[in-house]
Amino acid sequence: MTSQYLPVIALLVLAVLFAAISFVASRLLAPRKPNDRKEAPYECGIIPANENPNERFPVRFYLVAMIFIVFDIEIIFFYPWALSHRSLGLFGLVAVCIFALAVFESFIYLIGKGALEWGPAKQIKPDDEMTSQTRNTLNTVRRIGVRKVGQEGRLSAEENIQKEEAGN
Repeated sequence: MTSQYLPVIALLVLAVLFAAISFVASRLLAPRKPNDRKEAPYECGIIPANENPNERFPVRFYLVAMIFIVFDIEIIFFYPWALSHRSLGLFGLVAVCIFALAVFESFIYLIGKGALEWGPAKQIKPDDEMTSQTRNTLNTVRRIGVRKVGQEGRLSAEENIQKEEAGN
C-alpha cells in the first residue's frame, strides 16, 4: 500500500526541500542594502506617498479590470463556438454576433470613460485676461548664458559686414 504512495511522498519531500533550500540561499546570498524605495510596496504604478490606506483607488484601475474580464469572457464563449460552429448553424452565428456586439459596446463605453488613457490629464487653460494664449516660455523667457551648440566662432551676416568695414 505504501509503495503506491512512495513517489508522491518523495515528490512532496523534494518540493519542501527545494523551497527550504531556496529560502536559505536567498537569505545568505542576497545583498542587504535596504532603503525606502526598495521597502515600499509597488502597486500598479501608483507612487506610494503618505496617503491614507483607506483611500479609494482611481476608477481607471477598475475600468482596466473590466476590460480584462470582458475579453476573458469573450474568449471563453468563442472557444466552444469555434469548435462546434458548423453544428450550431444560423442560431450559433446570430448568438455570436449578438455577443460580439455587446462586447464591442462595452469596449466603446470603456474607451469613452478613458480606461486606455494613461497619460496625464489634459489641463484646460483658463480663458481670462490674466493668461495669454500667445505668450509662452519660448517667446517671453530670455535665456541668459545659453548658447547654440555648433555656432561658436561663426559670425552672423551683419557681423561679417561690420568686420570687413572696420578692416578697410
